[in-house]
Amino acid sequence: MKRSMIGWLAAITFSLMSLAMPAQAAVDGLAEGPDYQAINPPLLTDNPAKIEVIEFFSYACPHCNDLSPYVAKWSAELPADVAFREVPVSFNSPFYQLMAKLHYTLEAIDVLPKMDAAVFDAIHNQGLKLIDEKSILEWVTSKGIDAKKFSDAYHSFGVASKVKRADQLAQLAKIRGVPALVVDGRYLVVGQRIKSHADLLTLTDKVIEKVRLERNARKK
Repeated sequence: MKRSMIGWLAAITFSLMSLAMPAQAAVDGLAEGPDYQAINPPLLTDNPAKIEVIEFFSYACPHCNDLSPYVAKWSAELPADVAFREVPVSFNSPFYQLMAKLHYTLEAIDVLPKMDAAVFDAIHNQGLKLIDEKSILEWVTSKGIDAKKFSDAYHSFGVASKVKRADQLAQLAKIRGVPALVVDGRYLVVGQRIKSHADLLTLTDKVIEKVRLERNARKK
């Protein structure tokens, strides 16, 4: 009887190990510290039903400009259970704050998807000086955007509130530089061991998988 019990327990243990092994393999090599950092307390996400990825960025940042085309392609191919959004930061810099305001104004008038890459291009490739409201207004109108519509949104309470909220999120996440990726409001992707933009997004995929496994485990 004792031998049978031992055999039964061994079979159960083996079964549980078999179930756990694929989950462990999915995040193999992922380490807290060099790869990700826990955010405590976690950020509130816009869509708790999905795994939200936030890219903290600024149009003024050359590194964000370099990463932008990779993020655009990567975010367009994310699985259905993952949501992506950009959050512009100001870091108490007037120029960065101006760029955050530009981002949310373009979003408010529903032209952000077609203008996002154009802003990066104007600043970093064309060398345009989008340094105040006047220069920004001249540029957006040259792109076919209605001046009054843009100006009304630019000065709206909604845009001002989003800029303020973006700064609050960056502070809560302890963002010190950009670009920075946060997964599910709980993990800041650190990437001390990465060597390329593609590596950063591959690492982010691993952190997404970590969150997915944790969510599935809580359901059991």
